[in-house]
Amino acid sequence: MLVLAASTACTGIGGVDGTPGASGLRDPYFPKLGNGGYDVTHYDLVLDVDPGAHRLRGTATITARATQDLSAFNLDLAGLTVRSATVEGRPAAVNRAGHELTLRPDAGIGHRLRKGRTFRAVVRYSGSPEILTDPDQSEEGWLRTSGGAVALGEPTGAMAWFPGNNHPSDKASYDIEVTVPQGYLATLAVGRFDMKASSTPDGIKVFTAADTAVAARSATVLARVPEVVAWEAERFGPYPFSATGAIVGRDGDAGYALETQNRPFFPGPPSVGLLVHEMAHQWFGNSVTPASWRDMWLNEGLATYAQWLWEDDKEGEPVEDRFEAAFYNDDNWAFPPAEPPTAADISRAPVYGRGAMVIHRIREAVGDDERFFALVQGWTRAHRHGTASTADFTAYVDAHAERATGKDLTELWDTWLYGKSRPTPKG
Repeated sequence: MLVLAASTACTGIGGVDGTPGASGLRDPYFPKLGNGGYDVTHYDLVLDVDPGAHRLRGTATITARATQDLSAFNLDLAGLTVRSATVEGRPAAVNRAGHELTLRPDAGIGHRLRKGRTFRAVVRYSGSPEILTDPDQSEEGWLRTSGGAVALGEPTGAMAWFPGNNHPSDKASYDIEVTVPQGYLATLAVGRFDMKASSTPDGIKVFTAADTAVAARSATVLARVPEVVAWEAERFGPYPFSATGAIVGRDGDAGYALETQNRPFFPGPPSVGLLVHEMAHQWFGNSVTPASWRDMWLNEGLATYAQWLWEDDKEGEPVEDRFEAAFYNDDNWAFPPAEPPTAADISRAPVYGRGAMVIHRIREAVGDDERFFALVQGWTRAHRHGTASTADFTAYVDAHAERATGKDLTELWDTWLYGKSRPTPKG
């Protein structure tokens, strides 16, 4: 680990009117992630990456709106050395405590950090990015690969390579510029890739990148990206972004696939089913984002159910068979999907398999596919590019079901979403 404390000296620093923003958003599983007092609207990241030395230099320009009168505010940044920081163009004092980076603006700009005002902070930093280990022992952050690196950021890893408000409830746009050595190609990964660019018939740009060692084995499945996107758009509503694609690393570059926006990452050539799952996250997770990590079942249950739907439609395996297999899988009943006991449990079987069972029970409750897919498309439309909680979802479904069928879904939620034991099979 590199320097965990840094400061910059500047003149004219005194107290700025207001109070410091909170150092965490009290997420149920990661209470210190994210920060209070402001809302980020845009990140502009300029990175210079040296894959051989596993080092980077970065400049992060963060545009944000104050949600209170701010005297100081925090950013999340793990490791890395902060060289300097400014707020509204003037030097800011910098303090570090673990992954909490505190910026205290020059007293002369206090009026620019009043509630409702937009301000800009610039942080210049460098070092060797960290690999972070999650409570479930999976690794994320800046993962070193045989050809360079790949940055994976769910749920905590983004802070390994840039400072920010590291919580899904604070959505923002990004511009990312990466400089790498001569001979490398880069998207969100650094290495040697076989790159392809095309467009769907609807004009959505398609970019795929496969590590040269696995490019030949990846070609067939990557060619199906436009087909998968079109199929999912018919069921879930219009594709929520202007570009799509995928990144395929070498086998073992990471221990899991991840739904990075527009270009999911796969550690080796994926199956078509896994491609369907990660592409479904562009609707469920990347466009409609969980309000907290406790709501992760909304992402994974819907993406798993998308995979069940594909296998029914394209491969002849009925959804009912997948539901039955999930029902009798003891792992799916370890805890209710909406209430994982700890942070280490948010990626366990109930969040995926039992989450998908909840979605299937909703489909059965609303009565027919036209109503069901209207419900799903209404959900993705209502919360497009926003955040939503489990309570938001159940209230939305309750209203839709009541209007369409007159049914009360209390028993469904009590049994399938919050129930602590497997119900007795009917019949």
